[in-house]
Amino acid sequence: MASSKLDQGEKRKRAEDHVVPDSKAAKKDKKMKKDKKEKKDKKDKKDKKKADDQSPAPSAAANNLVPLAGYKYEEHPDLSAMPQSTFDAFNKEHAVEYHGDLKLRPLLKFEHTRLPQSIMKVFEKFDKPTPIQATTWPVSLSGRDIIGIAETGSGKTYGFTIPGLVHISSKLLEQKNTGKTRKPTMLVVSPTRELAMQSQEQAAEAGKSCGVQSVCLYGGVSKAAQREELERGVDIIVATPGRLLDLINDGHCDLSEVSFMVLDEADRMLDDGFERDIRNIMDCTPATRQTLMFSATWPESVRKLASEYLNNPMRISIGSTDLAASQSVTQIVQVVENPRDKEYKLIDLLKKVHKSRKNRVLVFALYKKEAARLEDTLTRSGFKAVGIHGDKSQQQRTEALQQFKDGSYPVMVATDVAARGLDIPDVEYVINLTFPLTIESYVHRIGRTGRGGKKGTAYTFFTPLDKAHSGELINVLKQANQNVPKELLQFGTTVKKKAHGAYGAFFKDTTDAPKASKIVFSDD
Repeated sequence: MASSKLDQGEKRKRAEDHVVPDSKAAKKDKKMKKDKKEKKDKKDKKDKKKADDQSPAPSAAANNLVPLAGYKYEEHPDLSAMPQSTFDAFNKEHAVEYHGDLKLRPLLKFEHTRLPQSIMKVFEKFDKPTPIQATTWPVSLSGRDIIGIAETGSGKTYGFTIPGLVHISSKLLEQKNTGKTRKPTMLVVSPTRELAMQSQEQAAEAGKSCGVQSVCLYGGVSKAAQREELERGVDIIVATPGRLLDLINDGHCDLSEVSFMVLDEADRMLDDGFERDIRNIMDCTPATRQTLMFSATWPESVRKLASEYLNNPMRISIGSTDLAASQSVTQIVQVVENPRDKEYKLIDLLKKVHKSRKNRVLVFALYKKEAARLEDTLTRSGFKAVGIHGDKSQQQRTEALQQFKDGSYPVMVATDVAARGLDIPDVEYVINLTFPLTIESYVHRIGRTGRGGKKGTAYTFFTPLDKAHSGELINVLKQANQNVPKELLQFGTTVKKKAHGAYGAFFKDTTDAPKASKIVFSDD
């Protein structure tokens, strides 16, 4: 019995060990295993592709940035070989003033930055750096805080974007093998949606070849899409203060790793009442960050903010630190005795300066209803006009800007929402149908033309209702060596002194005054 069981066990074992290779069962089993493996490999490949599409691998972006990550600013030999008289002439021509301890020469050519070719491609359409770029790049590329003061249209956006990309590259290289979602390294805060969108466009263009991801955060649209972009991981945030604070408070925007921060159009943001928001935002970022502040003017409010949040900054100003009109703009003021005649005169002027119906003309109105009515009037008069003002949705405003930029609607009617910071290419004429509420807005309106080294012309209709601004306007015209019509002088040249919010007309700005020395009396 035992022998029989042993024989059966031995037979079973031998049967299991002996598999006929050509049996149908073996072939079927082999085919099933092969199909299963191919199916698994196909699924893994599909999952990997989906993950790559949803979130760019940090390692890929970092590898693209290796040339930038190793970048360190060093003065170009050509600069060292130039005589000091060359730089003195440059500084005199552009009225450059330096305040601080660094003595760096301006970069007179793009090659002097010694940046890799991937970044140099951005400058192909430009001849040379603008004065604000030439003077601030050596400081910001060296890692120092800086305050840059220059008129509108002077190239400030690339002035902070290029040093920002260099800064980001080193951070991305550190993160390349972590596999974690990238947190923003660079933050740009702008006063208006349109300016934020413009800055983000330039950041995206410049960072395209470097693997840098950017997002624009602004109000007037749903937060959902902006949240999704933040969750996927970005390197640059360009934002307006209100929407940025909303996303921070909702827990969807983490600024804990921001080490490069830019305040763009700082004076405008403070004028518009964003000071508390700006302070709250800056308090959400590390104190060790590099901070760049760009402004068209240097008022006391901007000085105070800079003294509190910037670390031993260099201050560089191009031209006057007071409000001044661009020298590239020809200003023509026409006094209109009857305000009702302005629209008729506007149509006659457009027939003169817009004969081709192709050149870009930007017409400014004061109020939203006025802008809407004017857009309708010009359209009925046969002009291809589009409007941008506060009563339009963000989508309508974005579409209108695009139509104006691409030339499909070469005449744009706008309120002061478009007056400052927008870089609309090749605006040949600016027309102020209604004078703005402040002389600052006037200067920024006419600054929409004559940008990037080109010439432009600004027409302004001035009525008896605007006589309170006559003295300020006359001063702006004189400073820019423009013609002052006799009809304008009849309204008077008096300029009312602006009073400080707390101290009134007795306020005296002592920001740049030398520090008092301490006197110690001996006991003798």
